[in-house]
Amino acid sequence: MRSTGFRRTFLTLMACSLTLTACGSSDDTADGKTRITVNCMPPKSAKVDRKFFEADVAAFEKQNPDIDVVAHDAFPCQDPKTFDAKLAGGQMEDVFYTYFTDAGHVVDVNQAADITSYVKDLKSYSTIQQQLRDIYTVDGKIYGIPRTGYSMGLIYNRKLFAKAGLDPDKPPATWEELRADAKKIAALGNGTLGYADYSAQNQGGWHFTAELYSQGGNVVSEDGKKATVDTPEGKAVLQNLKDMRWSDNSMGSKQLLVINDVQQLMGSGKLGMYLSAPDNIPILVKEKGGNYKDLALAPMPGGKGTLIGGDGYMFNKKDSPEQIKAGLKWLDHMFLTPGKGFLGDYARAKTADAPVGLPEPRLFTGAADTRDQQVKKANANVPVDNYQAFLDGNQSLAMKIEPPHAQQIYSVLDGAVSAVLTKKDADIDQLLKDASGKIDGILARG
Repeated sequence: MRSTGFRRTFLTLMACSLTLTACGSSDDTADGKTRITVNCMPPKSAKVDRKFFEADVAAFEKQNPDIDVVAHDAFPCQDPKTFDAKLAGGQMEDVFYTYFTDAGHVVDVNQAADITSYVKDLKSYSTIQQQLRDIYTVDGKIYGIPRTGYSMGLIYNRKLFAKAGLDPDKPPATWEELRADAKKIAALGNGTLGYADYSAQNQGGWHFTAELYSQGGNVVSEDGKKATVDTPEGKAVLQNLKDMRWSDNSMGSKQLLVINDVQQLMGSGKLGMYLSAPDNIPILVKEKGGNYKDLALAPMPGGKGTLIGGDGYMFNKKDSPEQIKAGLKWLDHMFLTPGKGFLGDYARAKTADAPVGLPEPRLFTGAADTRDQQVKKANANVPVDNYQAFLDGNQSLAMKIEPPHAQQIYSVLDGAVSAVLTKKDADIDQLLKDASGKIDGILARG
């Protein structure tokens, strides 16, 4: 799954609708120019985002008068209900948006162009984190370019920590510590919850996966053929949730929550902690009533790993060499130049009152990363010290992408998570055994 808001509220992600006749790969020349269609253009309703995007495209075309960029907008950037149909119908743009989890599937159905021989011309490619580049590399061939990435962490309310007698500068580093802290926060009363988690609409399975990774476990085997949730690590995830829900009463009685419910609780000051990526923070402030100074971010408890996700662009298999080269130039200009472009122009974002200084995405390495962070810090308008623990802690965590067939697997795991949060006598061993069998079936079907 993607984290909500992805990346900041400055971003509203779009996709081309199936009803657009110009959706697919187009003729590669128009008036002597190389023409490329792209998606993920902010809608007209997102006035500031749209203005910046259009300005960046115009600047690119001015610098590259031989390239014509035709951008498509619709909501969302990628609609799971239509994505496969667009792929099958050959209706994707020349340069099209994908989640990290889509890369292998798009290649498997033979709808992506092999761009291996062209990335040498992408100035920024070697500066992108290797683990993110690897996501779009299949059998040694490159099929896409990562644009953003996120990793899960723990958002917590510093104000409630202090009120409960906890040190706001020392967030819980283990699940045992998290449980103890949650209990103290819930003891404040007046409807305050220590910890909340999702357990519906596949979001419970998503968080189960993140919590399993944090304890060193995996959802599927390395070869992708067998479920690995019926393990001590999997049992620890469900047991911890069950104990906090029923023994500690630190999660409250209302369950089957989804992300909006939990964000509302955190924004209103009634929740101590929940798992999320950094991009939730501006949503909590701008939409849910929260305050930047009260919101902090810590690494995933457990110290073993964290779930990562993100997005990027792939190229239509019908693209000509000229279109691929033009698309790579466009990506460099729009998204992959540190401190510049639609995602990196932090000075411009600041003038639009968009949050600058959140710890992610952290796309680059080396000098490019240093440059990006310098510009971000110089324009920061959020309390960056509140996120230092997250940055420091992530250095020692294994970064793990979502499992194959993620949404189907999350649907199965939803049942296990919701059961332990709604049934006091839920049998964890049986829940994991049943989930394991269903996941094995999903993997067998491919």
